[in-house]
Amino acid sequence: MGWSIGYDGNWERDIGYGVPAECDHPKCREKINRGLSCVCGEQPYGGDKGCGLFFCAKHLFLHLFVDGEVKFVCPRCDSHKPPYRPKPDVEEWIRFKMTHESWEEWRTQNPKFVEENKRLLSTKH
Repeated sequence: MGWSIGYDGNWERDIGYGVPAECDHPKCREKINRGLSCVCGEQPYGGDKGCGLFFCAKHLFLHLFVDGEVKFVCPRCDSHKPPYRPKPDVEEWIRFKMTHESWEEWRTQNPKFVEENKRLLSTKH
C-alpha cells in the first residue's frame, strides 16, 4: 500500500504525500504535503501520541514520552493541549480534484463538493 493519497475520516480530509497542503499551525503559511513526514505523531491519523494534523519542520517538535518513546509532535500536542483547527484544502489540490481524469468517478459520487467548487474553476486560472 502506498501513502500517496488516502482519506482521514477523523479530520475529514485527504492525506498523503501526494496531497499539497499548508502547515496546520494557525500562524504559518508554509507549503507542505500531508505525508507521513509532516504528520503530528508520525503515524496516519496521529497514532496514540499526536493529533494527526500536518506541520512544516518548524512546527514539529521532538518529544520524549514517559515510556521512552520519541515522536515528532506539534506545539499543542507537545504541551498536552487540544489540537489546532485543521486548515482547508489548498486551491491547487481542489483544482486537481475538480479537473483530473483520475478523479472523474469521485466527482460523480460527490456532487456537493463539485457544486461548492465550480466557482473556483470559473474565477481563477
